[in-house]
Amino acid sequence: MLLMGVVIFGFMWLNQPSEAELAQRRAAAEQAATEAAIRQAEAGAAFGVTDTVTAAEIATLKSTVMQFGRTDGEGEKAVYTLENGGVSVKLQNGELSGDITLDGGSMGSLSEALAATTANVAFHNRLVAKVRTLINDYTRNGSFANFLNGRDSTLMLENEMLKVEVSSLGGQISSVILKDYNDHKDFNVDDVNPVKLFDASTNSYSFILNTNSQRFDTKDFYFVPVQLNDSTVLMQLDLGGGSKFGIRYTLPAGRYDVVMEVLQENMDKVIPTNIPNLDFAWKQKMSRHESGRMFEERNSGLYFKYSGGDVDYLSETSNDDEQMQDKLKWVGFKNQFFSSILICKTYFNGGNFESHVIPTEDPDNRNFLKTMSMESSLDYSSTNPMPAQFNFYFGPNLYPLLSSYDELVSPDEDLKLTKVIPLGWPLFRWINTGFIIPVFNFLGSFIPSYGLIILIMTILIKLILWPLAHKSYKSQARMRFLAPDIKALNDKYPEKEQAMQKQQKMMELYRQAGANPMSGCLPLLLQMPILVAMFTFFPSCIELRGQSFLWVKDLSAPDAIVSWDAQIPFITNYFGNHISLFCLLMTVVNIIYARINMQNQAGSQSMPGMKMMAYLMPVMFLVFFNNYAAGLSYYYFVSLLITILQTYGYRHFVSESKMRAMMAEAARKPKKKSGFMARLEEAQRQQQAMLAEQQRRKNNNSKGRH
Repeated sequence: MLLMGVVIFGFMWLNQPSEAELAQRRAAAEQAATEAAIRQAEAGAAFGVTDTVTAAEIATLKSTVMQFGRTDGEGEKAVYTLENGGVSVKLQNGELSGDITLDGGSMGSLSEALAATTANVAFHNRLVAKVRTLINDYTRNGSFANFLNGRDSTLMLENEMLKVEVSSLGGQISSVILKDYNDHKDFNVDDVNPVKLFDASTNSYSFILNTNSQRFDTKDFYFVPVQLNDSTVLMQLDLGGGSKFGIRYTLPAGRYDVVMEVLQENMDKVIPTNIPNLDFAWKQKMSRHESGRMFEERNSGLYFKYSGGDVDYLSETSNDDEQMQDKLKWVGFKNQFFSSILICKTYFNGGNFESHVIPTEDPDNRNFLKTMSMESSLDYSSTNPMPAQFNFYFGPNLYPLLSSYDELVSPDEDLKLTKVIPLGWPLFRWINTGFIIPVFNFLGSFIPSYGLIILIMTILIKLILWPLAHKSYKSQARMRFLAPDIKALNDKYPEKEQAMQKQQKMMELYRQAGANPMSGCLPLLLQMPILVAMFTFFPSCIELRGQSFLWVKDLSAPDAIVSWDAQIPFITNYFGNHISLFCLLMTVVNIIYARINMQNQAGSQSMPGMKMMAYLMPVMFLVFFNNYAAGLSYYYFVSLLITILQTYGYRHFVSESKMRAMMAEAARKPKKKSGFMARLEEAQRQQQAMLAEQQRRKNNNSKGRH
């Protein structure tokens, strides 16, 4: 019983609500009470019941006006004026007066609301409800209530890269436009509309200030904008009594980030000094900017970096959420080619993170990908004049640019912002960052056509790999000359029991000719790390975005030559609703290369399964690569084409007569067997003896039955 009691009380203690949750519940209850009062007043009016402001409410109203109102004059002539939500209340010598606006036009007086009797019951009750709303707002929000109503206005900050709008509602950045990039979501790369990362309807963030009993969310208040200069604006709340809270935005010249600083004065009069945290919430409905939804959705996600650690992210292909206690340096909402990243000067104290894929069934969501949200907190002191500082990055996922922000923003810690660019596993990422990207950027500095750059890079990679592939290509050419010899061995040893003997003869033949039956695979194996690195590089390469080449309008998107609306069962998600020409050309060249390889492998005639697989793989590549960037298919097409030319070139330069002479010379030389070859031949001899013994027993059993 004692243990049960401990468990029960422990569970109750662990699950008790926090002060912030209690304050939120109280605020919700007060709001519900206000709404109920309004409904009750309207319902009472319908039955002719007159509502009244109680003496306690009048006393609260007087103290509220004196505490939060504007003061004119001194002593007995002092007049306190409080305006909020269409209600203007004045207090002089203990007497209340003022006006109330209803429906944005019709006016009533405060005296009518305070009167016990009235001729127009419905009008009177609505005035009473307005007064109670005013009292409730100030009871819940204190001096912040002065900013619950206002007119939403925006100020513009602009440099060479960005147009940033800052809204008075919430004092937040409400719109960001990238001036150097056009939006392609309407499948038209010639569109001149610049990329708008978000607007007020798709993005919002706020700071939440807590007291021991209340929560003040900045998104609920109308800030007063103060334009400090062309690049800086301060959004401020003057809470009275010398207390001020504001958010200052600075847009540096020639950069893609906005400096965001939280400023405050005498806030310890409003927020107790024992409050250690400032909460922060951010939510975005991520917009599409590219013509190909599949890749944009697959490469969009919520990323975050552990303070002093590595970068992690939520699932990019399904709904995901995570709660953590670790300190975080930055959080980013990342699209395929653009990102919004909030970098903290100190760190975030963990938080809740969510990412949800927006279903495409709803036509209204055609231009959106995911909803992403974060809730976190920062260390806070109400006496600190600048309790929080951030850099808000709004820009392209460009490797050199993101890499440069380490020095600009955080020289003491590697931000690893480049990790938002998916460049594959460590080996492939190393190839991309150490070779592909530097060479790509170097060539791009003086060659205007990215189609030519890809061609030059392909040739350069082939030249680098040529010393490794040289011997393989020679061996592959010799294998073709050995085709008649291999066929003769197959005819000479047709039985399964002779397989070991036939294999030994073939290996001896390969040794004498200096050929390797696996030579056709080696060039591809040598290129495989680079092929995979390029596979991850091209879908993330923003330099290719909007770049044309030959018939291709955008090398970062599929080069569709035929499109349709129908869905192909099972493969539409991969293949798409079009045919990409470069992918088709790559498939054709791949089939030709497969045929060349099969011709080189003389033994393949007896293995129809391998032959079928060799031709099936290119068709599978057509299905899976059809929806990829045209630049990737173009690279694979050119790479395979060069490989075929190299194969035919070696066929021309490798002489069959010289190979036959070399084989004759090798046959006359005494055989030198390595220890491995001796062990291999012994194993083959034992296996052959075992097969012969099995066949003998099988024959004896057959004779016994007869």
